[in-house]
Amino acid sequence: MTMPGADSSPVSPDRAFALVVGIEEYEVSHRWDLPGAARDALRFAGWLTGPAGVPPANVRLFLSPLASTPVDWGAAPPLAALEATHRPAVRENIEKALYQDLHSCDGDLLWIFWAGHGFLDAHRQMLLPYADATGEHLVHLNLESALRWWKSDNVRPTRFRLQAALVDACRVEAPRGIGTAEPGMGGAVPGRNQFTLYASREGEEAKNQAERGAGQFTDVLLQQLGAKTLDEGVQGLVEIARAMQDRFRELEEQNLGWQMPTFVRDRDWDGSSILVDDRFGIPRAPRIDQAAWDGLGELFSGRTLPDRAYDAYRYAFETAGCDVPTPFLPAAGLTEIVRDLDERQGRRTDLPLAVPFVRHLADGARQADPTWAAELEAWVASTGERLGVGAFPPPPATTGHTGLHVRLEEAGALEGGYRVTMWLHSGGFTNLWEPESPLDLDAVRLGLADQLVALSGGDGIPGGAPGRPPFRGVDRIEFDVPLELIDTDFESWKLPIGRMGKRRELGRLYEVVVRCPAERMGVSHGAWIQKWRWFMAQGGRHPEAVRALTDADVTEDLGYTLQGDDPPVCVLAEVSDPRLMDALDGVLDAGVPIAVWRRGGPPAPGGADGGLTQALTEECEVDVGRLPETLKRMRSTAPPIEEQPSWRHPLALLWDDPDCRPGSQSLS
Repeated sequence: MTMPGADSSPVSPDRAFALVVGIEEYEVSHRWDLPGAARDALRFAGWLTGPAGVPPANVRLFLSPLASTPVDWGAAPPLAALEATHRPAVRENIEKALYQDLHSCDGDLLWIFWAGHGFLDAHRQMLLPYADATGEHLVHLNLESALRWWKSDNVRPTRFRLQAALVDACRVEAPRGIGTAEPGMGGAVPGRNQFTLYASREGEEAKNQAERGAGQFTDVLLQQLGAKTLDEGVQGLVEIARAMQDRFRELEEQNLGWQMPTFVRDRDWDGSSILVDDRFGIPRAPRIDQAAWDGLGELFSGRTLPDRAYDAYRYAFETAGCDVPTPFLPAAGLTEIVRDLDERQGRRTDLPLAVPFVRHLADGARQADPTWAAELEAWVASTGERLGVGAFPPPPATTGHTGLHVRLEEAGALEGGYRVTMWLHSGGFTNLWEPESPLDLDAVRLGLADQLVALSGGDGIPGGAPGRPPFRGVDRIEFDVPLELIDTDFESWKLPIGRMGKRRELGRLYEVVVRCPAERMGVSHGAWIQKWRWFMAQGGRHPEAVRALTDADVTEDLGYTLQGDDPPVCVLAEVSDPRLMDALDGVLDAGVPIAVWRRGGPPAPGGADGGLTQALTEECEVDVGRLPETLKRMRSTAPPIEEQPSWRHPLALLWDDPDCRPGSQSLS
């Protein structure tokens, strides 16, 4: 394996392509009007087709100007050919150009220039609304997702080795209703490099000079580009960006500018650091050497993503004193993930980000694959000694839950009721109770109450081995049920488990989930395992992890639709009561392990309702891994259902973890 690099050979203008967007008018509101953005896009296209020599046929130009500020095509004679081919900057036009038209072109360089509004979502990703964004549908381009797509093997490996995005837009908090939109990811392609420059830092607005009809960022950018040729502009992008930062410092001192153009990564086209002096005030992380890459080539050969791979990625940044840049892994392979880490800047000059990543992988593999774990630890030790890596804290220990597992199986027709087995799960499974005769649900309630009261009495686990950690009580109750009981409101059960036998509601004291492993049969079993493995590797914040369903989505083909890929791993079923079982049938057919729905279907019109997705997002960002505790918190604070019908209460959670289930045989 060799260290990643980039081909810095000159780019011919006829092998350069561009997506250029300028949006002044948005359907959502006249308050979004942004005079000058279309003119800025036209000015940049003028440099491309003028001094840079890019053929107009290679430029995809999208403008949505204000009626009060018509585009002056005569101001830029080289643009005459684009006057007939430019299109409105709406979603359909731009996405067709970006993901179909330009994707089919054979080029070396892709420019993306965008002038308009910009927002940061909860994951700090750059969202650029289209001109047809409305109050109900704030359609937008997720720029960072688009750049990941263009860097992946969705694009032929021999094409577009250089890609640059220049964005004259704010980077402020997104308004409600704007989220993420992700094209399908592919694997990263070695040797394909990207350069991204934003007009401002996170949380800053990008100044628009309405009186001049120009963005301050574009003004300074075009001053720096001047009469440069294409190759001078491309190879000199780093120096151009530095000069722009110096100019904005001058503007700030003169009280004329309050933004700072910002690099996304600290690497030049050839892979070298662009932070060569102290004027930016950001220390840079070193890169791993060839010996380290050779070792990883052997360690990663034939390996799929292990559990907690995203946790390892996040830990690398946290250890280096940085915020994690994305809520999901940047690639589908371990080698590509390390390439991404090696390009990032970090905040420690003695710690390549790849080292803590591999250290976390070793920690996670210690029980499941001790041989591989030892090999990974040896790599960390040798690389650390060779590169002078400083000390860093060990990965955080995984925190499991202590659960009471209640299995209900239908008894024979002559007996009626359910055969019941209860286990305590705390590191392993301990049998607690298995009555000889079937019970009805009322008797199950009483038996469960007895077990909960008994488990609250001390530090000892029944049947536990000496030396085990102290037992601190149950935090989750899992109901393993046949399909007919899946919508039973277990979380609303009131049991005499409080002081003096006071009845307390289960869902307000414990994480309450239902499970249906008996339905994971046939090909659905393999899909169930596959989806869970993806979830464990990618973590719970991946934008593709969750799929919201409405009644219109519940068709006979739902099981096929949901099973098509690794995600989704969680379904938010915003469906009416008559369609619920059909929706859950599709979930189980597809092997989806997690689902959330409201008992009784959506609340009546007029209730405090913004939809299930919004209800979960209001509590916290939708993190699938934290859903059990999120729903418990929502249940504990929700008003009585008769007072305020909403999506917030009562909510049911299907949580089918194939790694955490007792054996099929009795453990008594």
